[in-house]
Amino acid sequence: MGTPAPRLDVLAPLSGWLVPLDSVPDPVFAGKMVGDGVSLDPTSGSLLAPVSGVVSNLHSAHHALTITTAEGVEVMVHIGIDTVMLKGQGFFPLVEQGQQVKAGQAVIDFDIDLVGRSAASLLTQIIITNGEAVAQMKPASGMVNAGRDVVLSLQLANGKDVLQSQLGEPQLSSDITIGNPAGLHARPAAVFASKAKAFSSDIQLLLDGKSANAKSVVAIMGLATKLGDVVRIQAQGGDAVLAIAELTQLLLDRCGEKPGEAPQAPAEAAASAQQEDSATQLAGVGASPGLAIGRIVHHRLQEFDVPEQGKGANIEQQNFARSTEEAAAQIELVKVQLTDPAKQAILSMHQELLQDPDLLAQTYAGLADGKSAAWSWRAAFSAYSARLEAQDNALLRERANDIRDVGRRVLALLAGVKQASLDLPAGSILIAEDLAPSDTASLDPSKVMGFCTRTGGATSHVAILARSLGIPAICGISQAALKLPEGLQVILNGNEGTLAIAPTAEDLAAAEQDIARLAERRAAEAKLSMQPALTSDGVRIDVVANIRNAADAREAVAKGAEGVGLLRSEFLFDNRDTAPSEREQAAEYCAVAEALGKNRPLVVRTLDVGGDKPLSYLPLPKEDNPFLGLRGIRVSLDRPDLLRTQLRAILQAAPLTQLHIMFPMVASLEELRAAKAILAEEQASTGVTDVKVGIMVEVPSAAVLAARFAPEVDFFSIGTNDLTQYVLAMDRGHPQLAKQADALHPAVLAMIALTCEGARAHGKWVGVCGGLASDERAAPVLVGIGVTELSVSTPAVASVKATLARWSLAECQQLAQDALALSTAADVRHYLNQHAR
Repeated sequence: MGTPAPRLDVLAPLSGWLVPLDSVPDPVFAGKMVGDGVSLDPTSGSLLAPVSGVVSNLHSAHHALTITTAEGVEVMVHIGIDTVMLKGQGFFPLVEQGQQVKAGQAVIDFDIDLVGRSAASLLTQIIITNGEAVAQMKPASGMVNAGRDVVLSLQLANGKDVLQSQLGEPQLSSDITIGNPAGLHARPAAVFASKAKAFSSDIQLLLDGKSANAKSVVAIMGLATKLGDVVRIQAQGGDAVLAIAELTQLLLDRCGEKPGEAPQAPAEAAASAQQEDSATQLAGVGASPGLAIGRIVHHRLQEFDVPEQGKGANIEQQNFARSTEEAAAQIELVKVQLTDPAKQAILSMHQELLQDPDLLAQTYAGLADGKSAAWSWRAAFSAYSARLEAQDNALLRERANDIRDVGRRVLALLAGVKQASLDLPAGSILIAEDLAPSDTASLDPSKVMGFCTRTGGATSHVAILARSLGIPAICGISQAALKLPEGLQVILNGNEGTLAIAPTAEDLAAAEQDIARLAERRAAEAKLSMQPALTSDGVRIDVVANIRNAADAREAVAKGAEGVGLLRSEFLFDNRDTAPSEREQAAEYCAVAEALGKNRPLVVRTLDVGGDKPLSYLPLPKEDNPFLGLRGIRVSLDRPDLLRTQLRAILQAAPLTQLHIMFPMVASLEELRAAKAILAEEQASTGVTDVKVGIMVEVPSAAVLAARFAPEVDFFSIGTNDLTQYVLAMDRGHPQLAKQADALHPAVLAMIALTCEGARAHGKWVGVCGGLASDERAAPVLVGIGVTELSVSTPAVASVKATLARWSLAECQQLAQDALALSTAADVRHYLNQHAR
């Protein structure tokens, strides 16, 4: 027989009534962001230790403390809601941090009347903050007596996992030789950390006497591994054996990095750059090829003034959680505009950094000391970026820029400051000490002819993104570039890594000849952008835009968009404490409609949130797989009050434009009919009838049953981003799988074809509003399959229109037929590149 797992009983720290934790009126506790446990409505005012152990943390406001037991279980008791705002008033600690206490011992006295009058609530939370130490938790219910009754019965994880005295030697892997040419740089580190997080065990990566948290990207990069280094994996926990086996194989497989994908070590050219400077030329490292003529515009990083002291741990934690979620969403918006999976993987790594346990741990440590979220986060990411910059590995030094980029994005959101956008005049040559990778990804190649940075190199993510956008670039440019006068005309040669700062007329003429062909093509596309989108044989295709608000709508129309194929209505619901009112929503929808006018279509998607995109005022149960849980229309049907309010607001825009309403994530006819029934009731009450109704096709069931959905809708709009991950069973944000989650996979194209076939049989039209629509290489394939509307990002309007004009419908259909016959996404992309026009 095996040894039974140890148990631990947590006693009531106060007398009172027990309350389920998820009913606490605080999203941090109710959402179990701190940990799981139970809440207690107290009737006594002397807090007793719920367990024996060491006071590992006593908050400076004396309203909360954590006791760590001999078994390693961390039990936190938090008196009241928002009691940190009392700054210690009414609380009287009886112990000190680091002191040993026994269960039932008085640890904090508090004035229950004073605190009850001043705080949002007296509900006291008893929480296990390190849930991995617990295999099973059984909360009690009803009335309890302090120091006598059990409130939580814990079955601990196997004693080996939590009881240090019984651990013995940690389990170790055999020696593993790093096979990645550039070591475990950002992308393989993100893959390794993501895999490690799937295990409950504590996992360390060991190298030459140093260790790193295997679940932390920044910690792994901090080891500065190189090709040929010998590492070992140490794991401690119930699934340690499995973790070691799978992570060992992952390292042997180079974390999925294929030959030729690893960045090369930076050339030594930067070190000799000073020797190549002259009165007419500055030199650096050629980071992105190409030639550009333009005038210098300097860009300097924005400074943020953040307070050191916070407004209370709970408030700061909520602000931090909202800001990291919004930052991830911002990065996602940049990602979907990139067509190269390798470049998307860079931004996926940025998203991984937002969940990095070491960065988060240091941030939360600051919050526990009463610091503001902005102050704590800045300290955390600054420390880690400085650590990477101190490495001997030049590739890792360049990765410090990625941490600063992610850090500054969150910092701006916390500070309530809109990051200065790179709104540059046409013909700019951008000069900067440093550029954030996300800034580089958002540069408009029609305005920015090229850029130079003082820092970075040919392998920096800034350089990689510049190449993906076709923007000539130089990194490691001489310090003298920062002192060049604004507006100076220069010639940037990204092939050679030189900046001509005193070009002659002959130099300029030669450069102009070299880039004339590209300029002509861009001019032609700009001219076509205001014309109707037509194939070469005159077949009409609607090229419309994906937008968030009225400003986006005006910009889209100005750049040639023929309407809006996707208004993401959730922008109205984000970053606020309550749902927007009907009046507030109606004002926004009507503003978008007015920007479009009566002759352009407006497709409004109803609220699309869920487990992976939470709203603070819309608590949803924690889900093991939020992508398969409450999302899209399921949330709206679960909260019909929100749906009804939104539908009434949307209907008010009907007289101003060609209004379409679209329901997201519809998987069954039952869901569609339930949503349409609610819409019909609101139409009857408002008297608005002239509205088209459609669904997003994002799950395979909707595509397969398109012929059965078609009689009950007016149109389909295919969300290729979600459709791809559901068809291929691959999270499109997964660092290891992102390259394979390709919307041009033949299986995804087949789903699009099924949708078009079902729609065509009932005379309904099909649009695509996912990222694939913005890929000019994919546009003729989609049209050939049967798509008649492409809803694209605004910058892609001109290029998509121009591409369609080079193909006849028959040629599009032949191209689609050929693509559907191929076997892999790589085959499809290769074929489309060969036939690009």
